[in-house]
Amino acid sequence: MRALDIKLLRDFLRLWAQGLAIALVLAAGVAIIIMSVGMSRALHESQSAYYEENLFADLFVDARRAPVSLLPEVLSIPGVVQAHADIRAFATIDRPGQAKAATGLLISYDVRSPPLLNLPLLRSGAWPERPDEVVVNEPFAAANGYTLGSRFWITLDGKKRAVVIVGTALSPEFIYTQGPGALLPESDTFAIVWLSAPLMEASYDMAGAFNTLAISLLPHADTEMVGDDLESLLAPFGGRAQRDRSEQQSHAFLQSEIEQLEVMATFLPPIFLGITVFLVNMVVGRIVSQERAEIGLLKAVGYSDLDICLHYLLLAGLIAVIGIAIGSLAGSWLALSMARTYAQYFDFPSLVFSVPLQTYAGASLLALAATSLGGLRSAIAAARLEPAVAMAPPAPANFRTSGIDWLVAVLRFSQPARMVLRGITRWPLRAAATLIGVALAVSTLVASAFFPDSLDVIIDVGFYQSNRQDVAILFSPDVSASGLEEVRRLPGVLTAEPQHFHQVVLRRGPVEKKAQLSTIRRGAELTQVVDGAGAPVELDARGLLLAERLADQLQVSTRERLEVRFDGDRQETIAIPVAGVVTQYFGLGAYLDYSEFNRLFGEAPRMTAANVMLADPFNAQDFDEAIKDIPAIVSAVNMTANRVNFLETISRNILVMTTIYVILGGIITVGVCYNAARIQLSERARELASLRILGFSRLDVALVLAGEVMLLALLAQPLGWWLGTQIARAMTESFSSDLYTIPLVLNPATFAQTSLVVLGAAVISVLMVSRRLGELDLIAVLKTRE
Repeated sequence: MRALDIKLLRDFLRLWAQGLAIALVLAAGVAIIIMSVGMSRALHESQSAYYEENLFADLFVDARRAPVSLLPEVLSIPGVVQAHADIRAFATIDRPGQAKAATGLLISYDVRSPPLLNLPLLRSGAWPERPDEVVVNEPFAAANGYTLGSRFWITLDGKKRAVVIVGTALSPEFIYTQGPGALLPESDTFAIVWLSAPLMEASYDMAGAFNTLAISLLPHADTEMVGDDLESLLAPFGGRAQRDRSEQQSHAFLQSEIEQLEVMATFLPPIFLGITVFLVNMVVGRIVSQERAEIGLLKAVGYSDLDICLHYLLLAGLIAVIGIAIGSLAGSWLALSMARTYAQYFDFPSLVFSVPLQTYAGASLLALAATSLGGLRSAIAAARLEPAVAMAPPAPANFRTSGIDWLVAVLRFSQPARMVLRGITRWPLRAAATLIGVALAVSTLVASAFFPDSLDVIIDVGFYQSNRQDVAILFSPDVSASGLEEVRRLPGVLTAEPQHFHQVVLRRGPVEKKAQLSTIRRGAELTQVVDGAGAPVELDARGLLLAERLADQLQVSTRERLEVRFDGDRQETIAIPVAGVVTQYFGLGAYLDYSEFNRLFGEAPRMTAANVMLADPFNAQDFDEAIKDIPAIVSAVNMTANRVNFLETISRNILVMTTIYVILGGIITVGVCYNAARIQLSERARELASLRILGFSRLDVALVLAGEVMLLALLAQPLGWWLGTQIARAMTESFSSDLYTIPLVLNPATFAQTSLVVLGAAVISVLMVSRRLGELDLIAVLKTRE
């Protein structure tokens, strides 16, 4: 090894603590890149491969009852490549030994004419050929312990039919499988069931007909024009409810998760990489200033400017190597943990658990670039030093009396306090860099801590203020409101209220948007419309109430009229005024008074759902048994159990994420404060030793060393709060979609907690450095040349 290489290793070993502190900051950035970028790419690649291999459709159409003879005309529409029609319906599933009924989405399957799109992937067994045979989605079978040959009952055409499982399958349509009214995927109570096409045709009077259509398009086909042609063709048969991929539930949830990972990769890694640049610049700059004589000697014996420059860049590179190694291991572990979480919610036949190698390479290059950028200025400055100049001591700093000195004299500060203030004012750039570094640590915690506060508001408004029912009973088709009395007579029911849910298209001029229209009866207690603050909003008897996001997309204000086109069974378009706008967090809601809805259609009151309050929602076996025998009920969603499961799942995830972000914020703080304190100890060792000889106690001297860092850490708090708020605001805007809107909620306690974490990490950092005061050789320090 060359002498310069030996010196490099000795320097690094001497500065191992500072180097490790910087490497940990860098490692945090690398880990986030690997976790977020790696998993977003892994999800995207898994999604793309699954879609391509199993021919996931581009367009989905629901109809009431359309003849199969229309398919040639569908295929003749410009841009259409392939089309596949089938029959679908929701039904109640009675599971042996289970009081609670499950809900099944029934899909027709013809072994003589297999699907041409959305190809289900058979995981075991065979496809159904007989009327009593079914294939179920693999997660439902696993959650209920079903194997080939297991039996259950399905309610078809008002009658229960015993069926036997002959196979299990997965489908690209149901990567994220969420049942009607469910808050999260519940594999044990929601099933995808493929059964013989002749049975579906006979049960739902659909011989020679279909009610769902999947279509694939040419790569550059105009989706809107194809949709218009389909609407014209299928309108007489109720074929108006169209959805492209962005509106298909499974794809929308999966795409939303990928986008959230991309947002995380956009906002957080630059913070850690930026702090790394600052820390490396600070440390390498200090080393160069301390080693001026050595640099001059090295040049005098023949080392070139390039050798000197590369020497100090390699020192920064060693820090990068350690940071990359730690970050890669941490990022791989986090990615694996996230992959296991995804496996619980996303039903891929094979989810990519490994992070692509290019992600590791990209993160490593960014880490090397950050450390190189941090050390470049000081390395170039070292290379430019002439030997004669380098071997001479640097000119002393020229300090001037400032307003701070006058203020210190007037206020009669102690000598240690004066030294703290003078240290800040006489090295303002270094002080500013330390302050900004700590502020970024605070902002990281604020930007992550807002989510639990926001979620608390969403849960309170969405679950406890607007939806208070214990069970939501869904009917198909809608039934007379007189059936509400039968619901009230079910075991354990205290009260019940009717409600309508209808898919509609809202149009204002050239702008239109699909939404779900809900009706709420005046005086209802179980379901209410509430604003973002949780205050009830009364429905206008003659107008629509729109979610704020929906109103913005339609560019509509109150008292303007919207064309409301009802899809499904009601093929009508009605102009209805907008009565108001309300802030909501779930979906794109549109609300209408229950009585007004019935008046518009001139019919006796009907309902598509009944909201129920139970005497004991956690012990409702008699109620669950009773509703299994009501043919019109296709699903009964236990909202109370859903809330409990949702809260337990979210609480676990929040605890994990909060812990991770607290660790990241602590790493930033320790990296900044520890290095700042170590550099002060190195620069001011003579001053501190002089104070000890003059009679100041070790505590006084420690306060001088720690006081500057802690004062800067305190001053950094307001800036960190503001930066964190701006980052949180940008993240909420990026996370929000038509599926949900995340409010920006930052409670005073959040700012206090983040500051306590950062200041605690700062105290630990300066205490670690202050311990070295006892190791100072006072006589040797006083002999240092001027």
